[in-house]
Order: sequence, then C-alpha cells, then structure tokens
Amino acid sequence: MTETSKKFIVLSRIAEELNRRNITWAIGASLLLYLKGIASDFSDIDMMIAESDVEDVKEVLLSFGQQKPANPNVQYKTKAFLEFEIDGVDIDVMAGLVIVNEGVEYYFPLEKDQIRDSAKINGTVIPLQSIEQWRTYYQLMGRTGKVDLIDRHIPR
Repeated sequence: MTETSKKFIVLSRIAEELNRRNITWAIGASLLLYLKGIASDFSDIDMMIAESDVEDVKEVLLSFGQQKPANPNVQYKTKAFLEFEIDGVDIDVMAGLVIVNEGVEYYFPLEKDQIRDSAKINGTVIPLQSIEQWRTYYQLMGRTGKVDLIDRHIPR
C-alpha cells in the first residue's frame, strides 16, 4: 500500500464520521492542492472546521487515534489548533484561522457557505475549501512558492 493510499484510508474513515455528525469541515493546504492536481504530493492532512464543532471533532479524532502536544507558532493566532496522529498519519485541525501579517490579524472562520466543492475518496465525500481562499492564506503567510504554484495552475 502506498503512503498516499494509507492517508486516504484514514481520511475517508474520519470523513464518514464527521459527515454522519453533520460537522462543518473542509480540507485545505497541501492536500487541497494535491486533490486539485496542483501539487504532486502532500505530507499531512489539514482540516478546517467551524469553531462551534471543535469539541465534536476532537471526540471523533480521539476515537481513531491520539492527540499530539500543542506546538504553537507566533505567526498564527488560530482560535483552536489541534494535532493528531492516526495510524501514523498526521492530522492538523484548525478552527477560526487567524494569520498575523505585518502586525495585522486576519481572521478566517470556516463558514458552511464557503464549501462549494468536494472530492470522493474511497466512496466518501470530502468537502474542499476553495483554491482562491488558500491562495489568500498563503499570500498572507508569506508562502510565495505556494502562491506561484497556484497561479501557474489557476488563471487569474
């Protein structure tokens, strides 16, 4: 089994439970770019969730694996940032994303109406955030390589 297949099995198992519980969530970051054919690989699974769903998501993920110790980064003041390891797969969960750029805080809560796309993995619906939204995030994060990668694939 490939590393990607292993990650997709973990993701689809989690997704089934999140969807069953009607939790507002979506995939972002490098996995989003991978699923859209923009990036050739991804290291972990980044999930954006609604702030109101933090406890439910934590409960679901703990039923599959373990939570890792907090590892804060001063560039982000995200309302909730949780890291899990499930069957050797790293999963980062963010609720109420806040990116600090030149002393200004930019707040990006996940709203249900922002989720307009999805992918199917192992027969399970995986909600996706928009590439345009992630281009904005990456630009504010100073991740110019990711911005350039998106710009090469998505006409502006």
